[in-house]
Amino acid sequence: MANTAHTSQADLKKSNQSFLLPVDQDNSSLTQLVKTYLPKREIDKVWEAYRFSEKAHSGQKRRSGEAYISHPVSVACIAARFHLDSQSIQAALLHDVVEDTESTELEIESKFGKQVSTLVIGLSKLDKVEFQDANEAQAENFRKMLLAMTQDVRVMLIKLSDRLHNMQTIQSLDESKKIRIAQETVDIYAPIANRLGLNNLYQELEDLCFEVLHPVRYKTIQKAIKASRGNRKEVIEKISNEISNKLKSVKTKAEITGREKNPASIHRKMLEDQTGFNQINDIYAFRIIVNDINDCYLTLGTLHSLYNPIPGKFKDYIAIPKANGYQSLHSTLLGPFGVPVEIQIRTKNMHQLAEAGVAAHWLYKTKDAHVTDLQQKTNQWLKRMLDIQNDSSNSLEFLEHLKVDLFPDEVYVFSPDGKIFALPKNSSSIDFAYAVHSDVGNKAVSAKINQILVPLRTRLSTGDHVEIITSTLAKPNPTWLNFVITGKARSQIRNYLRSAESKDLIFLGEKMLNNALNAFHIHPTAIKKKHWNKLILDYHVESKDEILMDIALGKKVNVMVAHQLTNLMDGLASNKKQTKMLDVITIKGSDGMAIQLANCCHPIPGDPILGYINKEKGLVIHTHDCQIVNELSLDHDRWVDVEWEPDSEKLFNVRLSVLVVNERGMLGKIASIIADAESNINNVSLQDMDGSPFATLNFLVQVRHRQHLAELIRNLRKITKVNKITRVKNYKN
Repeated sequence: MANTAHTSQADLKKSNQSFLLPVDQDNSSLTQLVKTYLPKREIDKVWEAYRFSEKAHSGQKRRSGEAYISHPVSVACIAARFHLDSQSIQAALLHDVVEDTESTELEIESKFGKQVSTLVIGLSKLDKVEFQDANEAQAENFRKMLLAMTQDVRVMLIKLSDRLHNMQTIQSLDESKKIRIAQETVDIYAPIANRLGLNNLYQELEDLCFEVLHPVRYKTIQKAIKASRGNRKEVIEKISNEISNKLKSVKTKAEITGREKNPASIHRKMLEDQTGFNQINDIYAFRIIVNDINDCYLTLGTLHSLYNPIPGKFKDYIAIPKANGYQSLHSTLLGPFGVPVEIQIRTKNMHQLAEAGVAAHWLYKTKDAHVTDLQQKTNQWLKRMLDIQNDSSNSLEFLEHLKVDLFPDEVYVFSPDGKIFALPKNSSSIDFAYAVHSDVGNKAVSAKINQILVPLRTRLSTGDHVEIITSTLAKPNPTWLNFVITGKARSQIRNYLRSAESKDLIFLGEKMLNNALNAFHIHPTAIKKKHWNKLILDYHVESKDEILMDIALGKKVNVMVAHQLTNLMDGLASNKKQTKMLDVITIKGSDGMAIQLANCCHPIPGDPILGYINKEKGLVIHTHDCQIVNELSLDHDRWVDVEWEPDSEKLFNVRLSVLVVNERGMLGKIASIIADAESNINNVSLQDMDGSPFATLNFLVQVRHRQHLAELIRNLRKITKVNKITRVKNYKN
């Protein structure tokens, strides 16, 4: 027979908040909580930590006027409701001691052991480190916490308990601080709670933030929920009884609980569906807990025979769990009076994991398959965070990647060997490539989705079978950053581009320095390591490479660096004079990121050219007659002489404007001539002249050199009704 939990209004409220209700701020509450699962010897250690914390915080007050010790005790109570171990509860009691009192890390370690000390250190802020601004400090604190969490996930479980209590008591703070803390919580901490499977904590944090950030909307929705309860009571009781009786008829044992959606989730649904409160029919839902997986599917079939399922509203998170380990069957049915009824069906173990997430590990301490799977998923996510932080150039970039990774709304795709990958919604094939392995992403050239060849920017859908085609010659493209979604892909691409750009800049800087040394009649090999070491000290930089990159970016003048190096050489011409002009720098047009061909004039081999040192882009090549040359002519130190390397087989972009008689077939004729000339069209656009029989076709074509371009233009002029062809320079986007 089915066991039914009747859904009174008190039950509905309790079901949402029973796990994380605000705690009584005294040590007796904590004692009662830990007594339920810790042995006496561990409880004694918790008491020892309490006494130490109480003494350390003696005389300190919270903003609300309460004794400060009330905060760590409350945090410990929340952590105890997760059934965290003794070391975690001790760390929760001590988490502010190092930061806010005279106590030291060594003192904590000597009294409570290495584990507790490590947890406390992981929770402490970096107040002693100087940062440029508050954003950088916040980002570095998150980075430090995430790194600590990769070593021990308990760090984050305690931190989330700390943040929950801060949000529960936030009303005593001033308005600007409340908004800042609430925004930080909804951006980072609530998503982390969701990612770790802490469903109740996630929902409460979300509601508390919603109340602070949108107080009027929160009150309005709360009021609407209360007003609707009386109207819905009869429907809810009827549905509950019908579900119970139907399950009894098939002899399925089940616990049925009605639950009320929280205001933040209702608000989110209103925004997603662009609808009002009255159109949100599934404010109440039913959770059905059964004995095993077979009963889950049997219950689903039974309820589908009771009420008609709504198409597209079924999700099987048992067969394919969410990335945070959550498992359940979800279905929306059309109940009595035409009311949509949302149901969730799960086993008892699944329910425990849904409520306590990764913290359930500390409760069960078993080899349960669900727990093992959840821990494995959590460890994979933590490892991914570690990879992202290693690939990020600074803490702010790491925080950006972390935020991207915390809002998955996932799609599930299959690799060629049948492995399932959970990726954020709107992920592209290249996101999948980096999810498989960073080397696969770096060498990707295209993809096959369901056996069909597609570009790497193609978005993925649940159920897709994805195969990445790689090449040893391939490398990441900067344009990928425009469409990748995952933090891992973004950080790997940026890291590769930084590395490639650095190599190119070092190469260019060395070329420019050697040019200057030759002008002083000094062979570059005459400059020894000791001379470089002295120059590195004089410039207060980390390495020789940093000096060379500064030369390439125009931050240091090559002649001045060469002069200083010669002065450092023992017995060499500190009095030598420059006796010849600097050599020109030879370029191929494919020297990497440190040398770029300007988009304004699109220089090609055969054009007279000049190089301009841009502090952000490196050496940018312009034609002599480019307008930019005139605009920047006074900036003499940044211009360098350059020349083309002979016999380059590379193709170069050039812009052509072709004035034609506007009639059918003209574009085809021109395209055919361009193809016959062994050129390539990169882009074409039409500029129609209102009321005129003429039109202008703007081409971006590729040629090998100036002679190749001249030959192409001659052939185009042979087409009847082509009136004028102009090479476009001084182009502006």
